[in-house]
Amino acid sequence: MKAVVCNAFGPPENLTVEECLDPEPAEGQLLVEVKAAPVTFPDTLMLEDKYQFKAQPPYIPGGEVTGVVVAVGKGITGWAVGDRVSGGLGVTGAYAELALVTASQARRLPENVGYAEATGLNYAYGTTLYGLKHRGHLTQGEALLILGAGGNVGLSAVELGKIMGARVIACASTEEKLDLCRARGADETINYATENLKERAKELTDGQGVDVVYDCVGGDYAEQALRAIGWEGRFLVVGFTAGIPSIPLNLTLLKSCQVVGVFYGAMTARDPELSAAVTNELIELTSSGELAPHVSGRYSLENAGVAMRAMMDRRAAGKLVIVP
Repeated sequence: MKAVVCNAFGPPENLTVEECLDPEPAEGQLLVEVKAAPVTFPDTLMLEDKYQFKAQPPYIPGGEVTGVVVAVGKGITGWAVGDRVSGGLGVTGAYAELALVTASQARRLPENVGYAEATGLNYAYGTTLYGLKHRGHLTQGEALLILGAGGNVGLSAVELGKIMGARVIACASTEEKLDLCRARGADETINYATENLKERAKELTDGQGVDVVYDCVGGDYAEQALRAIGWEGRFLVVGFTAGIPSIPLNLTLLKSCQVVGVFYGAMTARDPELSAAVTNELIELTSSGELAPHVSGRYSLENAGVAMRAMMDRRAAGKLVIVP
């Protein structure tokens, strides 16, 4: 099989496409012909050995795939060659023509759901559904402020926030990304490259502040967003593409608000039942047409480095996928 290989930590331009041995499914594993794999921010961090989960070169980047089952390992029931499947691989192995998916981590993909649209559901949409529903307890009519709303994870918060009945305020750094947010359902937008985030958010909520902040950016924007939160609001810590922030904790006292961590990856290992429920709900929403994930770019194995560079430079709007 062909696969993208990271032979040494470094920039994505150093990735190579190589002929590798076809993997063989062990007991409890499915061998999947990969149709699509998402490009995620953690994938780019791993390239430079900056992520909490480590990979030892040489390795194949990517941790999630959609595709077709081509072989079934021993001890598996309910799966057959030809079945459409979505599944997580852990942290590596996805940017290839073939990948091994543990059957317990696999979910059947309905015929009416596209491979590119469905891949990455767990990473972006799983994080968001877990965050908004199970950690932030977002309710209908509440004001939801989303930082980094033009990216894959942020845009998933725009879409799921609207499905949950929130008033969505999308924040991003370019008008192009904000146009996409509006097209995906955002009620209001803030360009934090040209507008004062805190003041504009307060204006949009008649001075009351927002109920929930969804922060997958961090950096200097985190404190501004916290200052825009209302009484007993919930600040969801999702990621740090702009750096890890330092926040004055007196703000949490003055607003009687909560700062809540959202670590979806760790939850999936600690609470498999909740993880399965989140994944099943997302597949149902996608199959019904209520949720239609936006794919902004499809890249071949040979152009995986180009896709990862776009992610690293924060030029990606929506979801980028590798299509072997």
